[in-house]
Amino acid sequence: MVETYAQHAAPLALDWGPLKNRRPAPDWFRDAKFGIYFHWGLYSVPAFGNEWYPRWMHFKGQRIHQHHVETYGDPSVFGYHDFAPMFEAKQFDADDWADLFRRAGARFAGPAAEHHDGFSMWASQVNPWNARDMGPKRDITGELAVAIRKRGMRFITTFHHARNLQRHDTPGKPYPHPGHYRDSHYPPVQGWPTTSSDPKLRLLYGNIPEDEFLVKWQEKLREVIDNYEPDMIWFDGWLHRIPEQQRLDFATTYLTRARDWGKEVMVVSKNAEFPSEIGLLDLEKGRMNELTDYEWLTDDTISRGSWCYTQDLEIKPAREVLHVLIDIVSKNGQLLLNLSPMADGTIPDNQRQVLLGIGDWLAKHGPAVYDTRPWLVYGEGPTRLEKGGSFTHKHSGYLQYTPDDIRFTRSPDGSTVYAIVLGRPGANQAVRITSFGNAVTNGTVRVRDVTLFSHDGKIEWSQTEDGLTLTTPPSVPDEMAVVFKINLR
Repeated sequence: MVETYAQHAAPLALDWGPLKNRRPAPDWFRDAKFGIYFHWGLYSVPAFGNEWYPRWMHFKGQRIHQHHVETYGDPSVFGYHDFAPMFEAKQFDADDWADLFRRAGARFAGPAAEHHDGFSMWASQVNPWNARDMGPKRDITGELAVAIRKRGMRFITTFHHARNLQRHDTPGKPYPHPGHYRDSHYPPVQGWPTTSSDPKLRLLYGNIPEDEFLVKWQEKLREVIDNYEPDMIWFDGWLHRIPEQQRLDFATTYLTRARDWGKEVMVVSKNAEFPSEIGLLDLEKGRMNELTDYEWLTDDTISRGSWCYTQDLEIKPAREVLHVLIDIVSKNGQLLLNLSPMADGTIPDNQRQVLLGIGDWLAKHGPAVYDTRPWLVYGEGPTRLEKGGSFTHKHSGYLQYTPDDIRFTRSPDGSTVYAIVLGRPGANQAVRITSFGNAVTNGTVRVRDVTLFSHDGKIEWSQTEDGLTLTTPPSVPDEMAVVFKINLR
């Protein structure tokens, strides 16, 4: 069963009508297909566990807590805020990062502007815990906005800060059970910084009244909107804990500013907390299992573990990331790929090599991905997701595609179909594509000619009512995926 946007949608009571006269996915986004962001902040300093280090360091019995005590001391002695002076980012170079993103083939990119931890990666006037005044003492977001746009990419920012507020949903329950305070990042522990009366510490740890927090939630967004004019604002979960009025106020501000800038911008969230005319659906570490009639975004990470850098981070091979991108695009989706930079601003070489491998392939086969639209069907072959949605690896595993799996895209005018084989078939081998048969096309799709990307010779082919049969040349050009360009009559 194919999920729809409406299945994710939360009930809305307010009048969003004046904002609905727009497209949630502008053409620049539908054409772009591939973007990059990154989890990089104070949590990158310990480089242990995952980006939820600031939460789990406060829960006794968790391995992150044990590591913290053994390495830095008890949280009452060394709090999360003590990582701020250590986050110096001396190797950070916005131009180098933007060059890498562009070489990887990304068309949009930007930072996780603020994670659950409450540390802003921009020059903030409303949050003293920010990258200009602490740690790097640089406007990370501002530098990246300039560098990314200079290279022709769209600039995006992601926000995860709805969880920062301490919400004590389980009063009277004994600490420290990790299931408690599920909607709060920091647990309130007496004697630790999370319950400090210091006004500055209270802002970082979300230990403030909810009305004050909601004002800060909006002020941070407005700062980034006004100072950096992002083309996309992406929200992590927990927007259900932000009242609808605040969500409406944000959308009104952002979309009004965008109209003044003369730009088509995007709002993306995980649980459809905005009307479908305004917000695009994001699927975390997942994708659809069928072709959809609406656009969507997948956010996934380059590793099999943490979203931020850790010392033991396992990086996926370029082939796997590329195949996921192709599968997503064939089903009317786009991919936002997360990187995990080190605390000093270095993007590790194993991550760079994956990006460059994807970029090399896209440089040769880009017309089959960029600016395309879905075809009649997304593909064929034995390797398929059991069901669509977020976290698809939990029920289907990390799928390994083979040359028997084919995905389709088409040119906007429909005159060309690209058949992307997810692997390298053998030389002089028949490749049979049943989707070009009458059972799918009703006899309305007739092939005029076929070529193979990165191959100058002729491709032998024949079409019958049962499908299209192609014969590979004596030398097949690419091992990650090959693309047949099929021109129609």
